[in-house]
Amino acid sequence: MSGAISEVEQEELLEKLEVFKIKGRDKHGRKILRIIGKFFPARLVSVDVLKKYLEERIFPKMGRKPFSVLYVHTGVHRSENFPGIAALRSIYEAIPVNVTENLQAVYFIHPGLQARLFLATFGRFLFSAGLYGKLRYVSRLDYLWEHVKRNEVDIPDFVSDHDEDLEYRPMMDYGLESDHARVYGAPSPVSTYSMRCIS
Repeated sequence: MSGAISEVEQEELLEKLEVFKIKGRDKHGRKILRIIGKFFPARLVSVDVLKKYLEERIFPKMGRKPFSVLYVHTGVHRSENFPGIAALRSIYEAIPVNVTENLQAVYFIHPGLQARLFLATFGRFLFSAGLYGKLRYVSRLDYLWEHVKRNEVDIPDFVSDHDEDLEYRPMMDYGLESDHARVYGAPSPVSTYSMRCIS
């Protein structure tokens, strides 16, 4: 998986891509750890390097105070930037107890249908009930601003663009319409009319 580049280069890549960034506060005054899933180079960074990076560069900055995680799932594809289920479990188990105890909320931005189904089915088995209970799905950025101060967190443009796409094509939220680019105004392959009215 990561034989092409050294451990130091892998750590430098994580730093350069800003996959993990501590910046801003939520409306409860807690620090925010922002994670951009699309930026994660899953095919280049090993699980061991990732754990070391988190232990040395991220967790110490969190301190011993409550914090929130803002995970941006927009643009994550299993073949490119998803580390795998076993890797997620291994990373979760390596998180120190004081860090998990201080974690107050995980805001999961733009969860797709697959992510929701996966977490609903296996989330309770992979993660503790405490962590699973802190998970908050956020389908639109407008809903995020109810919990996080708008100007406190940097949100990449592609996230806002996807949010705008969802406004025009709401069936994407439910996996009923492809998220491939197309021309707005063209007929949707999925009917948006409810079948409940037809008798």
